[in-house]
Amino acid sequence: MKTLINEYFEKYGFKLSDRQLEQFEIYLNFLLEENEKYNLTAITDKKDVILKHFIDSVLPEKYIKQNARIVDVGTGAGFPGVPLKIIRNDIEIVLVDSLQKRVNFLDKLIKMLSLQNCKCVHARAEDFALKERENFDYALSRAVAAVPTLSEYLLPLVKLGGKVLMYKGQKAETELGSGQNAIKVLGGKVLELKKYDIEEIGNRAIIIIEKITKTDKKYPRSKNLPKIKPI
Repeated sequence: MKTLINEYFEKYGFKLSDRQLEQFEIYLNFLLEENEKYNLTAITDKKDVILKHFIDSVLPEKYIKQNARIVDVGTGAGFPGVPLKIIRNDIEIVLVDSLQKRVNFLDKLIKMLSLQNCKCVHARAEDFALKERENFDYALSRAVAAVPTLSEYLLPLVKLGGKVLMYKGQKAETELGSGQNAIKVLGGKVLELKKYDIEEIGNRAIIIIEKITKTDKKYPRSKNLPKIKPI
């Protein structure tokens, strides 16, 4: 399995150490083993996990500065946060998820991989923002949610000058258009829409937003309003 992991990472421009290869192999096996009990991912083919979870997670690595403090909101089974931490040991990362079963999985995974400066928090995004407002250099999410909703969850968490990275698919441009008002209201400015055309994954995109003004403290709203009634 290490050979296959190494092959795909090299194909997409990432050179892994022996230790990193070992960590990804442990992650892959543990994910599939626990998935049988907890339904953590719909992707269960080993090659697909490598491509659609591991490779997809690390695509924007070069946009993250050294020693950054990062929050991954709606991390699920640890994507994109854990793969990024494996290839970038310099970063500090907080994984946030609202389901206890995922948090339990991630707590075990973090210990198995001996990851330092990496922790998991059981919380809803809006509750987490009350305690950790403007404490991060980057806020990331691969969660399936519209740009206005993700903007309301993520922008309050980053410092002025910090950045939000949203992982999107082939409809990224259309989604971004519908989110422009929310991004502006929440203090953000779109820096780039980076597109990736990767044969085995399909069309992927990263929306990069910089925080240029402070977010009004009334955001993020509670009672699921970011989803029910987006800005």
